[in-house]
Amino acid sequence: MQRKTNLFKKVSLIGLMLTAIIFFSNCKKSVQADDVQADSTELFSGDSSAVLAATSGSTGKLSLSGVKSEGGYAFKISQSIAGGDNSSAKEQSILRLFEDGVELGPAHAVHDDIRNIGKGRFSHWGTTVIFSASDNTDPRTNGRSYTYVMGASTALPPAETPNESVTVPTTPVVNTALVGYALVNGKTTGGQGGVETTVTTLAQLKAALGDNVTRTVYISGTIKGAGIDPVYVKSNKSIIGRSGAVIEGVNLYIYTVSNIIIQNITFKNYVESAAVQIKEAAHHIWVDHCDFSTDRTHGWDYWGKDITITRESDYVTVSWSKFHDTNLSVLISGGIEGHEADKGKLHVTMHHNMWYNVSEREPSMNYGSVHMFNNYHLNNVGYSIGTRAGGIVRTDNEYFSNCAKPLTTKVASDPEGYFSGITTNIYDKCGANNITTAVSTWVPEYDYKSFLNDAASVPSIVMANAGAK
Repeated sequence: MQRKTNLFKKVSLIGLMLTAIIFFSNCKKSVQADDVQADSTELFSGDSSAVLAATSGSTGKLSLSGVKSEGGYAFKISQSIAGGDNSSAKEQSILRLFEDGVELGPAHAVHDDIRNIGKGRFSHWGTTVIFSASDNTDPRTNGRSYTYVMGASTALPPAETPNESVTVPTTPVVNTALVGYALVNGKTTGGQGGVETTVTTLAQLKAALGDNVTRTVYISGTIKGAGIDPVYVKSNKSIIGRSGAVIEGVNLYIYTVSNIIIQNITFKNYVESAAVQIKEAAHHIWVDHCDFSTDRTHGWDYWGKDITITRESDYVTVSWSKFHDTNLSVLISGGIEGHEADKGKLHVTMHHNMWYNVSEREPSMNYGSVHMFNNYHLNNVGYSIGTRAGGIVRTDNEYFSNCAKPLTTKVASDPEGYFSGITTNIYDKCGANNITTAVSTWVPEYDYKSFLNDAASVPSIVMANAGAK
């Protein structure tokens, strides 16, 4: 009997001990959960919603309708996404954020840095995400899409299903909005807010572009000139081609004016003068989604250039256009001696353009500051990009294929210029560069991160999206 009593006491004691262990363990878990919630509540204000799944490989789109400002560049999303950092594991979150498919970061950022510095920084704390846009714009109004994926992280143990694939955006993002020097020291809005006019003849085109009215001029059909046929463009004009619009044998003279947009036009067979001639301190010009061509059977001096930007002109962007089947394509500045006033001017951005079957000048420049990124240069028989007279060209993720001489600082006997960013490019089946000056580290003063694609993607992106539509 005594043995049974002692055994009963032992069993009871063990039961009490197990109950206590379970009780205190649950208490500890509750306290930790409360601590995390307190941290999250202290850092963020606003309503919470249902917690979204946050397993490795899960994806989602951030709803911008419920985004709230957290001060400075910081914005808080309305969704709750589980698996965030907490006070005991400050880098446990494996959340990755994307802006139009381009990954943002750094993650696990200090919240004051998100507010005061921004530039894509974000934090996933508890169930709440606070983030900043890549260029510190307001994500509620900048027109971009924000998505997330729960990717792998060394801060967490391996997933239980290692063969499970993680969904990560792989398709390059195409951003065709205006970027570059046409938005520096002013804006380029063209005829926005003005009168809308459709023209079908050369006379109508000259009249619509030659007045002082803020105007959007739509080109319908083919407008044909005599080869040398100047049309003088006044300020505050948008010249936009409807589907299939062609301007042939006509030269647009953009002299001493500003705020011009030219889009979606096929230019053909312009003799002597350029198809688009920007000159005499013209500024804030955007040429976008156009097509330029002549032929290579008339000799180098017969046809005009595709585009010229000369004589102290400034703040120009040329984007998403095709240049082909000509000898001399784009000239920036022109003469050297006697044109020293071009120094400090000629700020030009050229991105996502394509040159093919061109002899040279993609572009050639003197004195200026030219930024080129994500352009595709194919089958060049001379030099592609030439810089002279102390001018500088920054290249970012250019793609050269079968080009005899992609980059040169030595054009004839002219004084040399400079290059920056030459190692970011892809040179496929190309001849050697001819760079005789020290490589620079210059970068333009504007932000272009959200527009920049990797060099390997350039041919497919540009071929699919450049040119008149």
